[in-house]
Amino acid sequence: MLVIGLILSIFGIGLFCWLIFNLAVYALPFFVGLTAGMAAFHSGAGLLGALLVGLVVGALTLGVGQIAFALVKPIPLRAAIAAAFAIPAAIAGYHAVLGLSQIGVPSLLWRECFAWIGAIVIGCTAWARMTVLAEPLPLRPGGVATTDDTQPVLTAATHEG
Repeated sequence: MLVIGLILSIFGIGLFCWLIFNLAVYALPFFVGLTAGMAAFHSGAGLLGALLVGLVVGALTLGVGQIAFALVKPIPLRAAIAAAFAIPAAIAGYHAVLGLSQIGVPSLLWRECFAWIGAIVIGCTAWARMTVLAEPLPLRPGGVATTDDTQPVLTAATHEG
């Protein structure tokens, strides 16, 4: 029984770490949606109204952030948008890794080291996922998005000569 408990604990911690990495980009929309939902609840919207407001505001935050990241050309502005998504993910990652490290690490110094390493890794993961999720499409001079590269057609005359 003890061996099965240890194995299941390891799989549980691994699943939790996998969830942290996959959900890292959604930390900012979650916090914004939670804040909007709580504000709606305290203003008298009720439980269902607050849940609806939180979901809509969180989804809009993610969508607007990805669209803004894809459409903005200046690198410093793109970095600021990506940092707006990566910093809350790093904070959430710090606290999640600190909580997980309290399970098996007795030293306070090592728990803090693991928490800071986790914050950096999860923040970088959120940064990378933000850049992948909102990758800009190249634009033609007319402003129409395209995914094909125009290359000259090879004919028999160009092949032989």
